[in-house]
Amino acid sequence: MSSPIAETLARIAISGGLIAVVLRQCRKPSRWVGRAFLAIMNRSHLGVTKWGLAHVAIAPDATVLDVGCGGGRTVATLAAATPQGHVDGVDYSAESIAVARRTNVDAIARGCVTITPASVAALPFPDAHFDLVTAVETHYYWPDLAANVREIGRVLRPGGHVVVIAETYRGRPFDWPFRASMALLRAQYLSAPAHAALLRDNGFVDVTVHTDPAKGWLCAVGRHNR
Repeated sequence: MSSPIAETLARIAISGGLIAVVLRQCRKPSRWVGRAFLAIMNRSHLGVTKWGLAHVAIAPDATVLDVGCGGGRTVATLAAATPQGHVDGVDYSAESIAVARRTNVDAIARGCVTITPASVAALPFPDAHFDLVTAVETHYYWPDLAANVREIGRVLRPGGHVVVIAETYRGRPFDWPFRASMALLRAQYLSAPAHAALLRDNGFVDVTVHTDPAKGWLCAVGRHNR
């Protein structure tokens, strides 16, 4: 019979292993576990995505980039809003790319959507290419926030917009559990004013930050100053 100490250590090890899996999958989904996480994110991000995109005008012929496209549901939403335009999605997770392509298989076949493996640190597009760049629940994990925002500005056309959408932000009501989880994730957890400063300090003007304190949601919008 195992000892109580051994049983306790085993439970701690199992819990620690599960936490490690969750943390890895939040940052970079992979394998079958990643597919499950992507399916959950495709559903759970619908509300905050719809709310966030309502804060920017999207022309039906717009050229749009979704950075950190995950399972591709936001790409599908953007493609539906731009029937005469084109939507690109990028992600650095191979599993995300595969799932996003399956989510948008018909739009890809029609030439309306392209899904490409890439990092926000080096976007594989020419200068001044997009009318709009979106980032939903992803900027927490970017390697260098300031440089990555400038890279987004590089691929935006003059007057193009960036929209950063988040399900939580520092300073939201009851945010202490989120601070702890973000620390475990090694995520960059910004306040509403810090989101505004991030855009203003890196090439964007007419910056507005919208919050829904009841839900803890945030949407930061900026126009590229070129």
